[in-house]
Amino acid sequence: MANRTSARLFPAGAVVGRRGLLKGSAALAFASALGPVGCTTGVKRGNSLSDYPFTLGIASGDPLADRVMLWTRLAPRPFDEDGGMDPTPDMVRWQVADDEGFTRIRNQGQARAEAAHAHSVHVDAAGLEPGRSYFYRFIAGDAVSPTGRTRTAPAPGTLPARLRLASVGCQNFEAGYYAAYRRLAEEDLDLVIHTGDYIYEGPARKKRAGLVRAHPDHDCVSLAQYRLRYALYKGDADLQAAHAAHPFAVVIDDHEVANNWASDIDGKGRGGDDFRARRAAGLKAWWEHMPVRARPQNGGIRIYRALDYGTLAHINLCDTRQYRAHQPCGGGTVPHCPEDTRADLQIFGAMQESWLRQTLAGSRARWNVIAQQVVMAEMNRAAPGEESRFDMDKWDGYRPARDRFLGFLEDARIANPVILSGDIHRHIAAELRRNFSRPATPALATELVNTSISSRGDGNPKSRATRNWLAVNPHFHYARDLRGYIRHTLSAARWQADFRVLDSVASRNASVRTDASFVIEAGRPRLLTA
Repeated sequence: MANRTSARLFPAGAVVGRRGLLKGSAALAFASALGPVGCTTGVKRGNSLSDYPFTLGIASGDPLADRVMLWTRLAPRPFDEDGGMDPTPDMVRWQVADDEGFTRIRNQGQARAEAAHAHSVHVDAAGLEPGRSYFYRFIAGDAVSPTGRTRTAPAPGTLPARLRLASVGCQNFEAGYYAAYRRLAEEDLDLVIHTGDYIYEGPARKKRAGLVRAHPDHDCVSLAQYRLRYALYKGDADLQAAHAAHPFAVVIDDHEVANNWASDIDGKGRGGDDFRARRAAGLKAWWEHMPVRARPQNGGIRIYRALDYGTLAHINLCDTRQYRAHQPCGGGTVPHCPEDTRADLQIFGAMQESWLRQTLAGSRARWNVIAQQVVMAEMNRAAPGEESRFDMDKWDGYRPARDRFLGFLEDARIANPVILSGDIHRHIAAELRRNFSRPATPALATELVNTSISSRGDGNPKSRATRNWLAVNPHFHYARDLRGYIRHTLSAARWQADFRVLDSVASRNASVRTDASFVIEAGRPRLLTA
């Protein structure tokens, strides 16, 4: 739903514009983590809720036809290690209504916010009707959260006329403001797919030019540190506005734990008990701050899952971090080596790959979406005339797994597969083939890679590296080094991808425009200029 009434999505007294944009330095400064503008703070004086607790906003996600996940976290002092809460559990009321005045309550209840889970709240709000919008909120003591809007999936077996998605990712807090989320909150969307790197775990990069705000001066290693990093990010008013406007479906990439980690080692090849503890802490903190159904178990969490939008789209959300083999050829961006041809190389892992094959083979949807993290298309990173080089952290480091998966798509005749990826901080549109050296052969699938929300700062629309990618990768139809997101519009006949970009992330108020649009016609896995 469009954010047409977004002024009411925030507490009384918030300063909002016609299209739902929080205005005024008080609302948009870094200090927004101290609480939404205009909120009262009187809540059960004398206990852990003595200050306004909903400083990190609210969110919804993973919609089904009859239910949706709701999330919040009680954190009256978000930059205290305990969020300003004492160890005592608190009961939080939640409500889902047909109307934003909450005169027609559809479902309501109470949830327990416990210290063991950072006083986060995860509610699977059921009893809803398919394919319609609802409003939701939380109440703790006499404090009322902002109001959010969410939307359920269509009824099974039905064919909706249209589905509108956005794909986003990579939101380094230091590198830029979240103007893209401000604009995303204005879009008319059914779902936002987040392809990973919701936080960045590293220390402040004080010597990097162009940084607009700072991280703390340490790596995140412990659970307490990851929680504080999420508090920093979740306190941003524009990110909160996007979550309040749309349901999200989120997956992890590497920076939720450590740069380029793979299975049981970090990106520098260090593993053992120390890294396993760090990985468990990072994954738990991710769950504590996301509207997802799965819960952490044994130091991990099953992130891969599927969402159905009637018979129009079958959306598979995948995980290329927890189960992959270690990066071959020593990692980095290097020429291919014998090691990256090993048949046992996995990036999905055997169990996830088996699940994905089964769910795709059983799909009767017009569009079959595989949302995952890293670029699947072959991506030669060399300039023309140079020796070819490939990033071993992407699917180029796992060629047998890619060939196996693309072969499955071809042999099983999976209808209209579309890969949604992130990670690379550039917009890319590409066609996927079994043999990328033969560009004249028919494509088996299309890949749409979202750029970053803020990572790498403003980028460079005249980037030589991006021009080289287009020159040496003939299956690339488009590549652009600007920040933004992709807006997808699906019907039974066609998929349109609009690559939305901002000229700068140095301003919270940057405008957004469509830099390029591509169409995929059902039954023809080719990219056509819209």
